[in-house]
Formats: sequence, C-alpha cells, structure tokens
Amino acid sequence: MIAQIEPSTGKPSAPTYHLKVVLNGTNPPIWRRLQLPGNANLGWLHAVLQVALGWTNSHLHQFRVGELLYSDLHHNSPEFEGDPEILDEHKATLQQVAPQQKDVLGYEYDFGDSWDHQITAEKILPSDPAAATVALCLHGARACPPEDCGGPWGYDNLLEIFRNPKHEEHESMKE
Repeated sequence: MIAQIEPSTGKPSAPTYHLKVVLNGTNPPIWRRLQLPGNANLGWLHAVLQVALGWTNSHLHQFRVGELLYSDLHHNSPEFEGDPEILDEHKATLQQVAPQQKDVLGYEYDFGDSWDHQITAEKILPSDPAAATVALCLHGARACPPEDCGGPWGYDNLLEIFRNPKHEEHESMKE
C-alpha cells in the first residue's frame, strides 16, 4: 500500500480500519463492527472495545497477536519465570499487528471470567482525514453480558434463569 501524506504535517497518513469484534462463546453471537485509524495503538483499541461492548474496564486485559501478548504494562506483568513476555500495548498500532485485511488478533478481558474476543481486520481503506482521530461503532448485535457473571457459561446460565420466571433465582438475578 502506498502511504498518503497529510498536507498539514508532511507525515504519512494512516489507513482506516474496519474491525469486526466477536465475543467468543455467545450464541447467537455478540459482535460489533468498529472503525479506527490504523495508527491507533492497542491501548486506545482497548478503551474503544470497553465502550463499544459495554464493559466497565474493571479487569485486566490482553491482546494476543500470534504468539505475542500485549497489555498495559502498568497493570500486567509476568508472574512466574517462564511466563511469556508482555509487550506494551501503547507502542503497537493496528497497522503493525494487523497489516493486511483478514488479519486476526485476540482480546481477552477479565482473566477470571475469561471473555475472549476475536478481532478481524475486515477492511483496510485509504486514509480519510475525517476519520483520522476518531473511533466509531458502525454496527453490532446483542447487548454485552454483565460484568462478573461467570464468563460465557455463567452468562448462558443467567439467560436461562431470566427466561424462566418460575426459576428460584429469577427475582434475585434480575436485581
């Protein structure tokens, strides 16, 4: 791809990414389609994912790109000798970790509930000055599960309880 130059700065401008984010383990799937500039770092992507999916940023997270792990180094470091190195998510951009359409990366939020997301670079479009500094949620389906409900399995159980008004936990779970 040929880099375009922003006239005001003389710096190469970033392409625009359309990402599809799917919350694994949900059926029907919970998903979002996002638009971000390619020079967005993974720390910014984390913040966008939190808002777009409805999470509350109450837990640790990490991105997986092949065998590489990226996270916020202020909150996440290897616990044991032999743990994989964790790279700084603020120093890695979408263009670096997903340089081509159809590239996939993983995003795990809440290591206890283990909410795994698959992020696919669906489209990489030419630079758009209007989109150079914003993230947009273009489309999506289904609300995000509540925090701390036990991961995909706990969420399935919660939905089952909601569907059955006679279930002994129906009223307490609604609260």
